[in-house]
Amino acid sequence: MNQFYPYRNYRGVRMQQENISRGGLQVTVLTEDGTRPIEDAVVRISYTGEPDRIVEEIKTDSSGQTPVLELKSPPLEYSMEPSEEQPYAEYTIQIQAEGFEREEIAGTEVLPDVLAQQPVRLRFQSQQSFDRIVIGPHTLFGEYPPKNPEAEIKPVNETGEIVLSRVVIPEYVVVHNGPVGDSSAGNYYVRYKDYIKNVASSEIYATWPDDTIRANVLAIMSFTLNRVYTEWYRNKGYDFTITSSTAYDHKWIYGRNVFDSISRIVDELFENYLSRPDVRQPILTQYCDGQRVQCRDRGWMTQWGSKTLGDQGYSPIEILRYFYGDDMYINVAEEVSGVPASWPGYDLDIGTTGTKVRQLQEQINTISRSYPAVPSVNADGIYGQRTADAVRRFQGVFGLPETGITDYPTWYKIQEIYVAVSRIAELN
Repeated sequence: MNQFYPYRNYRGVRMQQENISRGGLQVTVLTEDGTRPIEDAVVRISYTGEPDRIVEEIKTDSSGQTPVLELKSPPLEYSMEPSEEQPYAEYTIQIQAEGFEREEIAGTEVLPDVLAQQPVRLRFQSQQSFDRIVIGPHTLFGEYPPKNPEAEIKPVNETGEIVLSRVVIPEYVVVHNGPVGDSSAGNYYVRYKDYIKNVASSEIYATWPDDTIRANVLAIMSFTLNRVYTEWYRNKGYDFTITSSTAYDHKWIYGRNVFDSISRIVDELFENYLSRPDVRQPILTQYCDGQRVQCRDRGWMTQWGSKTLGDQGYSPIEILRYFYGDDMYINVAEEVSGVPASWPGYDLDIGTTGTKVRQLQEQINTISRSYPAVPSVNADGIYGQRTADAVRRFQGVFGLPETGITDYPTWYKIQEIYVAVSRIAELN
């Protein structure tokens, strides 16, 4: 393997980059419904545009995962300031497993110093076919339509408008993969958290300060929950929640990878949204990049501006108030849909006892039937060392900090995976 890899600048000119850094990539291969890991899938990785030049070939483990691979990427500074140089490397991933259709994903993004997580879902083999997913460019690098301005608070007395009585985190959103009027575009059921992670990974750089990422994630979630709360598109006669068009909503890219820094923050914040005093609905927090598109005169956040403030040590709410005004505050949804057991309000650790611990243990035992790397435990309602070890292994499989403590993100990830594996068990 030579020391160069290809990338592009804004003019689309293919170039060779000698000043290289490295980023991480981990591929997770599941069945099409997302409930079962596929072991021993062969994963081949090449530079996008050079699919025959394989740089890595590995197999997945019992959790459907490859090892974390170190791959070449552009220098960190390309993603830290506006630049004509593409800040991420693009890789093509070919996946093959016995009994499943082959798949290829072109354009997986690898940024320096962060972990790119590429999910893959394989269909059971029905005929000789080959699926190919092409990931489009990041919105801060590619050319996309600017957002059509809207009122940040929707009138609740408009004819035909349905407004919910409370803010609920949906289990799924239905994403129309195109502009509003494009009847040829498909609709996709996407888990709410996965949707937010996808959008954030498509619209900001995972190398940015954590508090900048938090501010942008809060804006994305609040905008999305406004669409959910007001049933904005359904009340216009459409059968989807939100679109993938930047002219109307956010950029969601089918099949794309997400980044661990963004994933961690979404797991931390997913119940939150943005409010103003005496306004029941989540605020439709619009934004732009602040470089190619300007929107400060509209009172919107700029993504590069939020990066500058994060570099200066601003907190997430300080960043948001800088752009949206001092009366913006962070609120918490009243309910999370599709969750069998709500967060107990405190961490579960060695020595904790009670019904919440027993629920957790029973859920881990159900998960372990699909994910054998997660050991089963005695469901006795006592959080002992074996339970802590099982939780630690679960955290390792699903990309969470491996503490053995069931904190807020771990609790809800266990709920999510438990629901998924339980549903498929019921179908069988």
